[in-house]
Amino acid sequence: MSGELQGKVAYVTGGSRGIGRASALAFAGAGADVALCHFNDGDQAKTVVAEIAAMGRRAFEMHADVANTAETKAFADAAEAALGPCDILLNNAGINIRQPFEELTEEVFDRVMDVHVKGMVFMARHVYPGMVARGGGRIINISSQLAIKGGANIVSYVTAKGAIWGFTRALAFEATKHNVLVNAIAPGPIETDLTASRGPEWRKWIEGTLLTGRLGKPEDIARTALLLAGPGGDYYVGAMLSPNGGDILY
Repeated sequence: MSGELQGKVAYVTGGSRGIGRASALAFAGAGADVALCHFNDGDQAKTVVAEIAAMGRRAFEMHADVANTAETKAFADAAEAALGPCDILLNNAGINIRQPFEELTEEVFDRVMDVHVKGMVFMARHVYPGMVARGGGRIINISSQLAIKGGANIVSYVTAKGAIWGFTRALAFEATKHNVLVNAIAPGPIETDLTASRGPEWRKWIEGTLLTGRLGKPEDIARTALLLAGPGGDYYVGAMLSPNGGDILY
């Protein structure tokens, strides 16, 4: 354990799997206590809590649909009661529904935007006043390199991920004077349950396009989250860090 987050409390949305799980474990490994929410993934969430407890840190898990502001408020309140107020928020929860644009429905568009954008904005809104009152905090938002690159059959997803860039920069203008540093991460293709479902042919193709020749691992993104959460992130403001394996250079 590095100890660079000793005494801190981190909240992670979508923390039971993938990037959320890896980041929760990285935060705990650096000394933080961690609260995570998940969407009907209690068994896996309990496994993550046990892994964190094995590191000697406190942990808390709770179901919450991040698109529902009442549920994210309930999570924030319960996490504070269990572990203490939030020092680090990782807004990670997301969803992707692939379909051609001509098949896009208002229901699908609203769901994707609500999970990514409304969920992120209001999760931050729940913890931000406390950060301001205590004199500081970190808010880290997960976007995607696809917000720049674009892609077929993912209009809702790319639109939402682009909105996260705007939210991150806008809040940074208000938050930095209170020592609340707001930044974002734009991962490239990562080994997750979602990418695994696309099959071996897709994996072979995408790895052939990457300069690194491999998909990223959740831990690659977790290390970036840890940078932004700890002392190494002290001079990042409204930034978008993109560990993407050379999928896009900018």
